[in-house]
Amino acid sequence: MKAIKITAERQMALTETVEASLCLAGGMELKGNEVLLRISYVGFCGSDLSTYLGRNPMVKMPVIPGHEVGAVIERVGKDVPEGLKPGMTVTVNPYTNCGKCASCRNGRPNACLHNETLGVQRDGAMREYITLPWEKVIPAGLLTPRTCALVEPMSVGFHAVSRAQVTDIDVVLVIGCGMVGMGAIVRSAQRGATVIAADIDDGKLELARQLGAAYTLNTLTDDIHARLLEMTSGFGPDVVIEAVGSAQTYQMAVDEVAFTGRVVCIGYAKTEVSFQTKYFVQKELDIRGSRNAQPSDFRAVIHYLERGTCPVDRLISMETVPEKAEEAMKQWAESPGKVFRILICFDHE
Repeated sequence: MKAIKITAERQMALTETVEASLCLAGGMELKGNEVLLRISYVGFCGSDLSTYLGRNPMVKMPVIPGHEVGAVIERVGKDVPEGLKPGMTVTVNPYTNCGKCASCRNGRPNACLHNETLGVQRDGAMREYITLPWEKVIPAGLLTPRTCALVEPMSVGFHAVSRAQVTDIDVVLVIGCGMVGMGAIVRSAQRGATVIAADIDDGKLELARQLGAAYTLNTLTDDIHARLLEMTSGFGPDVVIEAVGSAQTYQMAVDEVAFTGRVVCIGYAKTEVSFQTKYFVQKELDIRGSRNAQPSDFRAVIHYLERGTCPVDRLISMETVPEKAEEAMKQWAESPGKVFRILICFDHE
């Protein structure tokens, strides 16, 4: 069965996998708790781009990328609950959890100390078939497999909004309008907050308005501080969600958030970040990390997408086949700011 593998920095190859092929042919039995998925679509995400460019410190190379999944159940093991049946459209929770670390004991398995995400610390879903424990398979209701590939990244943004405890009296600044940032914009707007979207690309900012942002800021051309004070009656935003992962945007988040505000950090900064730590104390800030997503976040995104109000086609920058995956990745590397999602279609017809 075909699989895409990142073999080294800026090197990608189309390879073959054996295990799922044996399961499909009946040469190897599924474990009782396993589900065999026929992959339809998988999205390339920012971590995959970082892996391809040799900038992902968490990845174990070589690796099959992919954790944004739209699939159909092919077979189920004997112990899989009746709610999961062959032919169902599903997406995937791509994280593992040990059940024993502090995060797991505290009911937050998304931040498990020993997490291994598909496509990062272990081989991912960028292949024709994959077997997974049934607990990681999420029924997708009315969604198509293509739309399912958008669920995981939006879930990360939804989770950040939960971490920020956003309410309808908040002004929320979301820095970065990629897929994760768009998820944060949607969820903040759903909770009744006034949302300000910030990015360097005017096209993304226009889409952010369509998804619920009341105001937009171009961080390359606008006077950010002055505009934010104008938009917030001089107070600054109550919540800032950092969804970029750069030193500049981390500093912006702390500088611009209101006194007693909340800063939620999603992005991994690739360099060290220097802060005026006096703001931590003077503003009495809550600074919170946000990692991955909870099952409830996946369900919330599926519920949102089922409504049909999301402009899904505008969130998909490119669709291509496995044989052209490396070509698509090279194009993304050349213009990273212009891409929402690249979907790889595994055609089984």
